[in-house]
Amino acid sequence: MRVDLALARLFPEHSRSRLQSWLKAGRIRIAGASPDAKTKVWGGETIELSAEPSEAVLAEQPEAIPLDVVFEDDTLIVINKPVGLVVHPGSGNWSGTLLNALLHHYPASRALPRAGIVHRLDKDTSGLLVVARTLEAQTDLVRQLQARSVKRHYYALVHGAPQPSGEVNAPIGRHPVQRTRMAVTPGGREALTRYRVVERFERATLVECQLATGRTHQIRVHMTHTGHPLIGDATYGKSRSADPRLDAFPRQALHAWQLGLIHPASGEVCRWQVPLAADMEALLAELRSPPSP
Repeated sequence: MRVDLALARLFPEHSRSRLQSWLKAGRIRIAGASPDAKTKVWGGETIELSAEPSEAVLAEQPEAIPLDVVFEDDTLIVINKPVGLVVHPGSGNWSGTLLNALLHHYPASRALPRAGIVHRLDKDTSGLLVVARTLEAQTDLVRQLQARSVKRHYYALVHGAPQPSGEVNAPIGRHPVQRTRMAVTPGGREALTRYRVVERFERATLVECQLATGRTHQIRVHMTHTGHPLIGDATYGKSRSADPRLDAFPRQALHAWQLGLIHPASGEVCRWQVPLAADMEALLAELRSPPSP
């Protein structure tokens, strides 16, 4: 039998394409040699397979990733997430995530679904995020999110000059053509964002956004829907403006600066705040400076 067919029978937990790739990479050896797919086996041979860790295995590994913990007790943890940290493993990001960091710093979180994570921030969004430390707390926080009693406030730097305040009540769902994007669509889920202007610049405006719902990319999609996409948003924003300082910003200018909730154990109303991320603060300082002559 051809070795690729034999491997498919011997290792049914792996796909044929994965076994083929391991053959080409030399991860499969017969009598110490690396065969190709057409090599015949007759029976009695010893096959050595050096499998790569599966994506699921990588996703469950503790990693010593530093965390900026704003608050913690026996019930919950509040984290100031940096730019670039993926919250939960997924396609293309099976390691190096917040979940991997939680498994390292809080080993007991392995017993919880998603290591206690109850909501997410995009990879390039910075700011506050709450994680449960018990199953009871996780259930309670999920219910609070559903009941809209979790208060999440963001600072966003957007293109142009929006109205002094407003709300966007527009359903969000998958983009009908570009499936990796979200969009305002009639068949989407209810989504409500309230905003107010904090500071105006020549070509951009700093706004505070409050989420009433928590849809994927909600603020980014809603502000684009108003005609004022976020600075630096490569997915929903403008590729160029008339200000090179804005065009050079390398990520969506979005920061979760305030988080409020009801403590699952004590019933106390809690609120945390963190300063703007350093890169956003530096951009605002630059925009406040008079232009060079």
